Amino acid sequence: MIRLSTRLVEGAVAANMVCTGKSDLLARLSVIAADNYLLDASAVLDGLVERERLGPTGFGGGTAIPHCKVAGIDMPVAVFAKLAKPVDYDAVDDEPVDLVCALVSPAQDGASHLRALAEVSRLFRDEKFRSQLRGAADSDAMFALLTLSEERDAA
Repeated sequence: MIRLSTRLVEGAVAANMVCTGKSDLLARLSVIAADNYLLDASAVLDGLVERERLGPTGFGGGTAIPHCKVAGIDMPVAVFAKLAKPVDYDAVDDEPVDLVCALVSPAQDGASHLRALAEVSRLFRDEKFRSQLRGAADSDAMFALLTLSEERDAA
């Protein structure tokens, strides 16, 4: 099993992100992905927007997992954000979203993309873990929670 820590770098975790809505959120996530994983921000944004057209990726419980596939990478990567103020996202439970994990996978990849989605959805289903993330003081604390959760689960 590939772990979240192998797809997430510290610079790709943003605490208290301020955005004006879903479109602004997707744009900001795309820039973070581009900056941290040497991707084309426009290609990532186009992929995320296209995926949202198929159906919203709001997972419920104030969480969303926007995702897409792009050329130029060889494994799925992640961008994680905690929003300063929840935004409307058309989530399955109609609740606004404040915890977001964007996944960007290789263009021709199916299996590891699905594994990455399953991995993040397991984290987001855990109410205690969501609460810990919401209580994290900053990006460093969030990164530690995201990567240390794997060590706890492995024990």
